[in-house]
Parts: sequence; C-alpha cells; structure tokens
Amino acid sequence: MSRSSNARASAGVDDAVSSFAAGGPVLIHDASDREGEVDLVYPASDVEPRDVARLRNDAGGLVCVALSDAVCTAWELPFAAATIDHPVGADHDLGYDARSSFSLTVNHRDTYTGITDEDRALTISELGAAAAEIAREALVAGDDAVSAIATDAERFADSFRAPGHVHLLRGAPGLLDDREGHTELGLGLAAAAGKAPAVVVCEMLDDETGGALSPAAARAYADRHGFPYVEGSDLIARFDR
Repeated sequence: MSRSSNARASAGVDDAVSSFAAGGPVLIHDASDREGEVDLVYPASDVEPRDVARLRNDAGGLVCVALSDAVCTAWELPFAAATIDHPVGADHDLGYDARSSFSLTVNHRDTYTGITDEDRALTISELGAAAAEIAREALVAGDDAVSAIATDAERFADSFRAPGHVHLLRGAPGLLDDREGHTELGLGLAAAAGKAPAVVVCEMLDDETGGALSPAAARAYADRHGFPYVEGSDLIARFDR
C-alpha cells in the first residue's frame, strides 16, 4: 500500500472512531473474501427510533446487537446453535466462517410488540446501557476478564424476555484475534471509541438487485450522508489484533 493510501486508510479509521465516540453510525466492509458485505453499525447505547428507521429503510438487512464474550458470559447467553434440539441445527455449514455468532432474540420487558421503531430502539439502547454496567463492574474489579464479574442470568431476565425482535450476536473471546466478522469489527471499534461493548450491526442491501450493496455504492451512500466508511482490514491493522 502506498504512503497516500496508508494516510487515507488511517484517516478513515480516525473518522470512524470519532463518529462512534459521538454516538454516530459507521459503515464497515468486512472483506471481499469473507461475507463481502457492508454493515451499517451504531453504538447500541445511543440508538434512537430514527436510527432503527434508517437501519430498516436504508440498510435493509437484519438488525442485530453484537455483545462482547465477557458480557454474554456474565448474562449466561448461549450460542443459538447450542440451544436447538431439532435436526435443522445438526449441520450448520457456512461458506464464509467456521460458526455463526447468533445467540438469543430478545425484547425489553417495557416493550409491547417489540417490533416498532420505538420498541426496538428501547431494547437496543437498554442492551447498551446494561452492557456498559457490566464493563464498569469489570473495571471496578480491576480486571476486564469475565472472571471478575459474577454471572447472573436472572438479572438479565429482569429486563429482557425471549424470544423477541432483536437478534443478539456473541463476539469471539479474542475479538479480531479469533474472528474477523462484523460482530468483532464493530466491538473492536466500540472499544477504540470508548463505548460500551454492545453495537448494532445491519447489512446494507441493494434495492435493485436484492443482493448485498457493493462497497462502491455503500461508500457513495456514506459520502451522501456524511458517515464514515471504513474497510475491515484497516480497522484490523489499526487495532493491531
């Protein structure tokens, strides 16, 4: 990569971190040899109903909240594949990865149907707030490892119920050292921006083709709306794994 390309990549990461720190969205392309998709990503704690509207109208994919492995362990959240007692779950072969990150689907207990913009924004933002509390507890304990946090599924169940309308994703324990999906890229960005380990990810789809929105079209969308666009490889290089 040339010096000018390196400078552009570095500036792109800086813009992404700054936007995320301020609660704004970022577009992240994972890799052409992986899913080859661009996700619209928000810090969960800052999501409002208008953001959910943008995710479903402009992105169009599945609205998910990615949580760190430590947070999921504290709340005893399993991988969904481990909970399926049906032949459909016996062979989950993926062409782009060794496993799926999906965990449970939830609604906040103060929602009604759970699917409206207001309801999903409440579920998402409260997940962000609760994840931030877990992170603070770890910090007070003097260790960011899950061993410093008491597991408490009942505390999670006090605020959330399942099944619901927000899909949870469980991040890899070593984040980008273990896996380079949007789940880990978003959580890595959150860590760099000083945000809670809970991020919303949603695939950008193309209304014309029905497939994934191309990186070029996603970058054009980002430019029109003043949102940062960043390549996953640039985030990985900056975070130094």
